[in-house]
Amino acid sequence: MFGARCLLRALRSCSSAPCPRHRPAARVSVRGALGIQSANGERVKVQGWIRSVRSQKEVLFLHVNDGSSLESLQVVADSSFDSRELAFGSSVEVQGQLVKSPSKKQNVELKAEKIEVVGNCDAKAFPVKYKERHPLEYLRQYPHLRCRTNVLGSVLRVRSEATAAIHSFFKDSGFVHIHTPVITSNDCEGAGELFQVEPSSKIKVPEENFFNIPVFLTVSGQLHLEVMSGAFTQVFTFGPTFRAENSQSRRHLAEFYMVEAEISFLESLQDLMQVMENLFKTTAMTVLSNCPKDVELCHKFIAPGQKIRTYAKKQLSSVAAVDLLVPGVGELFGGSLREERYHFLEQRLARLGLTEAYQWYLDLRRFGSVPHGGFGMGFERYLQCILGIDNIKDVIPFPRFTHSCLL
Repeated sequence: MFGARCLLRALRSCSSAPCPRHRPAARVSVRGALGIQSANGERVKVQGWIRSVRSQKEVLFLHVNDGSSLESLQVVADSSFDSRELAFGSSVEVQGQLVKSPSKKQNVELKAEKIEVVGNCDAKAFPVKYKERHPLEYLRQYPHLRCRTNVLGSVLRVRSEATAAIHSFFKDSGFVHIHTPVITSNDCEGAGELFQVEPSSKIKVPEENFFNIPVFLTVSGQLHLEVMSGAFTQVFTFGPTFRAENSQSRRHLAEFYMVEAEISFLESLQDLMQVMENLFKTTAMTVLSNCPKDVELCHKFIAPGQKIRTYAKKQLSSVAAVDLLVPGVGELFGGSLREERYHFLEQRLARLGLTEAYQWYLDLRRFGSVPHGGFGMGFERYLQCILGIDNIKDVIPFPRFTHSCLL
């Protein structure tokens, strides 16, 4: 078997790509091409979808977008390239020279030498129409096509950037990433109905459960993070959670993503709130810095003039708790210091008849317990907050809600 050093050397030395004698046109993304400050006629290849076509007597103008940026790359070609196949929505591969653009609206443009239509698009039958600003409700009917619009493209780029920023924040803060299970026997929060998991065809004896006990899709990774906080002082998870709530509201989904963290040796609610605040601020600043035009598009055309305000609310019960509430969105963060008193938990579980099922939870308090606490943040609600989007169904690629599971 390879040792780690041998494996690294092997990976660095091996290559499946032959070295060509003549270097072909370098493939670049639209974002990469637009970011070149001084284009000097280098030959490049761009692949993407046509966003607009404009034909003049001797010149053909195309705008091509590959999803890497809100802006499209202008392609300038001889009118002889013009054809019916070069239509809005068609996929193309363009090779040519990247040159400085005479227009002040863009830094560079691509002078086409070769244009190949990869996939035709019938613009008349295409549900997404050229230069038409479709309502978000209309686009929800086409989850397989709505990602090709400017607004959903911007939302999904922001979503990707925010995901990376959240992971980066926790890594830089010393947290360990834990993959908590999607299938669980625990109802973590007692909030909302559960989706029960069963095999599609009964195995052996129909009366028996696949796992011997009833299991569900998770509503939270909190309990599993509490387990891990007994070995790691700071842990987090970021994954899908599920609620079988019969709701069509603009704030609820049946499947959504949660960012959850658990911190050991935590004695102050203020310390927990500081981590929550830092997560929100750091992630938001990263998104605003790296996706300014995407955020601007959402604020300009989806939520013009909407102001984002947040405030905290403290709730005291048997443990200290805090919620971060956002107008128009609702609860964004929820956190608390966990109950660590063994005898208190033991008595409460006994009253509820849950001692046997949650003996493992008592064990966490018996064997090396420490003061700890944690929080959860709804990722889709976070996106609603920073982008000003009214309906939660418009910030997730494939929304699932009651009576709707398209694709």
